[in-house]
Amino acid sequence: MNNLFQKWNSISLVKRIVAGLIIGAVLGRVLPSLTVIGILGDLFVGALKGVAPILVFFLVMSSLAQHKKGAKTNMGTVVVLYLIGTFAAALVAVVGSFMFPVSLTLTDAVQNSTPPDGVGTVIKTLLMNVVQNPIASISTANYIGILAWAVVFGLALKHSSDTTKTMLGNFADAVSQAVRWVISFAPFGILGLVFATVSTSGLGIFTDYGKLLLLLVGCMVVIALIVNPIIVFLNIKQNPYPLVFKCLKDSFITAFFTRSSAANIPVNMTLCESLGLDEDNYSVSIPLGATINMAGAAITITVMTLAAVNTLGFSVDIGTALVLSIVAAVSACGASGVAGGSLLLIPLACSLFGISNDIAMQVVGVGFIIGVVQDSCETGLNSSTDALFTAAAEFRQWRKEGKPIKW
Repeated sequence: MNNLFQKWNSISLVKRIVAGLIIGAVLGRVLPSLTVIGILGDLFVGALKGVAPILVFFLVMSSLAQHKKGAKTNMGTVVVLYLIGTFAAALVAVVGSFMFPVSLTLTDAVQNSTPPDGVGTVIKTLLMNVVQNPIASISTANYIGILAWAVVFGLALKHSSDTTKTMLGNFADAVSQAVRWVISFAPFGILGLVFATVSTSGLGIFTDYGKLLLLLVGCMVVIALIVNPIIVFLNIKQNPYPLVFKCLKDSFITAFFTRSSAANIPVNMTLCESLGLDEDNYSVSIPLGATINMAGAAITITVMTLAAVNTLGFSVDIGTALVLSIVAAVSACGASGVAGGSLLLIPLACSLFGISNDIAMQVVGVGFIIGVVQDSCETGLNSSTDALFTAAAEFRQWRKEGKPIKW
């Protein structure tokens, strides 16, 4: 048994995940009634979501407490890349929607959820999340609150004794090890998640609303394989595709099936570690990216809104489309890091065109119908880009210092 376990661990995690993916898909088609297999996916996602808030809190607090005065940081560059990437995604979605206009067959299949009234509401919610009780923030996985309080406590502990800082570092290391143990079960978790998706939704979801899905996924592919590589190249002045493909391979797959940027934070932390990045930087930038780096969400909001506009026969000029891109980018930064978090922001963007809330919520209903594919691709793009831009910012700094860039 011990030899079998060692052989299993000697296989790369990606290969094990692919094996789990294939087995899950086959079992989902052959034995769809064996629903107990799906529990593996629920357990895996639950474990990631459970440990991620604690990981973020202790890593950020520890890294700030031990940060030496005068030490270099690249957080400013990371934030700029996040904002540029999200806005560029909204622009690509506008161009794609103009080139390939799509109309919707509206549905009343809307979940009992209330959309925000406007951008002001989104910003207010973000600010209230910042000041939420730190214990409540951790228990509810409110990452903007976790980040804020971790920064406060980290700065407050900056002048504490070496013993205290060592204790914080030990806590962070212990939680990181627990995360590695959880991630080692990823192949079984992916198996369960794929089984649940295939057994319940089948392949029909790829044909219904096919044009809309193609437009959404097509825009995300353009961002992942064209726009993001250009942004990375401008920073590292090297062929960006090896780094792009590594981030897609190591981060996109798990994010695709967990459908949660928050749950994928530990995966991205491990990816950044394998790239040799500075933990003081990525321990802050990765959870921050799960909150504000939302290229996929910006695409979803923009495409779905313009599809509603086309359905109602409204005309859109370039100026209005540009405003929509800005609103979509800002709104996307307020999207929750959980499955379907961007859909409830569609009515906000629809209000720009005077579309009633009733119709807008029907568009949200369409979003939930195609969410199996749309939200998975959206989350995969969002989360893998967190690691990509974090690496690009640090490699940019390495290049300026004359250090070789390797991954």
